[in-house]
Amino acid sequence: MGTTSHTPRNEKTNIHFLKPKQIEQMRDAAHEGRHGQRDDAIVTLLYDTGLRRKELSQVNRDMLDLDDEQLRLPGHIQKDYPNENSPSPVTIEIDQEGDLRTARTLRSYLSTRDDDSPALFPSRKSDRLTGKGINDIVKRLADRAEVRPHTFTGRGESNDVTAHTLRHSVAYRMLHIYDGYTLYNVRNRLRHSRLATTEQKYDHFDSV
Repeated sequence: MGTTSHTPRNEKTNIHFLKPKQIEQMRDAAHEGRHGQRDDAIVTLLYDTGLRRKELSQVNRDMLDLDDEQLRLPGHIQKDYPNENSPSPVTIEIDQEGDLRTARTLRSYLSTRDDDSPALFPSRKSDRLTGKGINDIVKRLADRAEVRPHTFTGRGESNDVTAHTLRHSVAYRMLHIYDGYTLYNVRNRLRHSRLATTEQKYDHFDSV
């Protein structure tokens, strides 16, 4: 007899997320470091698109179309579904609401590049930043900005913030800050394989 997978209640209520003002604090904190333009671009793109850190590490410059403000994400760099199917290529609209300044931030960052690496975020030690490297940047900026993430049971600490916290923050932003979005829209943005996955994680984010 099969069982239905549910996200445990304590796991759901302890999902960490940041509010828009806190993201802005992290973006400001980025410019206090040596790689301000790059780190600002990393936080902004994660918070805008909901990309996973490993996915972002695999993004190349030519996947970005800043004229049309789109990111074209091939299937092979996306996280596989928990079944035999692989994700299809997807076009992600950048800065849907026009308030995150994503394209401008990316243009500013790319204007500082004088290398020929195809990676959107290369590393001095290798071809590109790893997922761990991206996560380390997010954690460093959260600590520098002293942002404490929100949960539905209280507040976390700065060291609780990870790249995945920004993914959770996309769901919060869409359901609480903007009008007209539903869990279905969140599912599409985060590219969950099933709407049920989105509901299990974020149904308590929705207003009643």
